[in-house]
Amino acid sequence: MMMLEEIFKDKKAENSDQFNLRIHRGLSWLKKAKQLDQELDLQFIALWVSFNAIYAQDLLISQDKQSLRQFLHLICQKDQEDKIYNILWEKYSQPIRLLLDNQYIYQGFWDYQNQKISLDACKTGLLEEKQKVLHALGQKDSVDILMVLFNRLYTLRNQIVHGGATYNSSVNRPQLKDACRILDALLPVFILVLLENAPSLDLGKPFYPVVQVS
Repeated sequence: MMMLEEIFKDKKAENSDQFNLRIHRGLSWLKKAKQLDQELDLQFIALWVSFNAIYAQDLLISQDKQSLRQFLHLICQKDQEDKIYNILWEKYSQPIRLLLDNQYIYQGFWDYQNQKISLDACKTGLLEEKQKVLHALGQKDSVDILMVLFNRLYTLRNQIVHGGATYNSSVNRPQLKDACRILDALLPVFILVLLENAPSLDLGKPFYPVVQVS
């Protein structure tokens, strides 16, 4: 964390104000998340906000899967030292596999529970996603794995933020624990890659810029 803050300070003068604001906000929430290691629910929220700070753009334009894929593709492409690759395929491969196998953070499972889709549609969707994951695992396709992973994390985020889970519930501890471990590993690398490639990875003005109050 201290290393990231030092790199940010050293490179700050070279980067745009809007880029610096994104990194500043992302680092602030990441730093708070690291202080919440005994509070998984709150730690996950802080980690998710950190991700949004460095990534999200105009909220009136849906942050669709294509824009997320483009961001993840650029981050992986610019990761010259394969830090993300090593997280996905070596250091955290087991927690990631467990998270991807967890049906309780697969949105189709809840769509079935809420009678939005049939049981067959739920099973078919889950099977297709598992096949996609297996293919990505076989090809070691980091972007595809990250896409499925963040879709699952988004479902977990919705459960917590929209009141669909009890605070400190024993029911969702496994997925929250794995989610926090993975985000805590990925976000510092995302921020570092952004800092190392600011000219080409400047995503523009955040939707909520700093406004001076008179």
